[in-house]
Amino acid sequence: MSVANNLTVNDTSTDLNSSSREFFNNYFQPSFPVSQNVNTVILAQFEKITQNTASAKVLASSVIYTAMSQKIDPMTVLDRIRSMSTEESAAYLGLFLNLNRVGTSYLGLHGSPQRSKYVERMIRP
Repeated sequence: MSVANNLTVNDTSTDLNSSSREFFNNYFQPSFPVSQNVNTVILAQFEKITQNTASAKVLASSVIYTAMSQKIDPMTVLDRIRSMSTEESAAYLGLFLNLNRVGTSYLGLHGSPQRSKYVERMIRP
């Protein structure tokens, strides 16, 4: 007996879990191909900056992923980072990585909400 509802009808002849299995199997695989030379150069630059291999790998993969998703050459981003001072490159890197992030999870930005002078007066130190 069929029941009328507003849900879509699933085709039970196919594997219903195939799309979720495919998603989780490919979750940690990069979706953008990049040459090994580009990866090595970017990784070496971040190892020089951070003095830590693990953090350099994460930064390099994040920069490559963000650059490729924004249709920017990763080497262009690396050249910009090389031309900056340490403080400038840290700020640039934070803002560059925010290009792919949702507005509620930006990196390196601190926004202080404006408080009413009446509320501020009531806060005890």
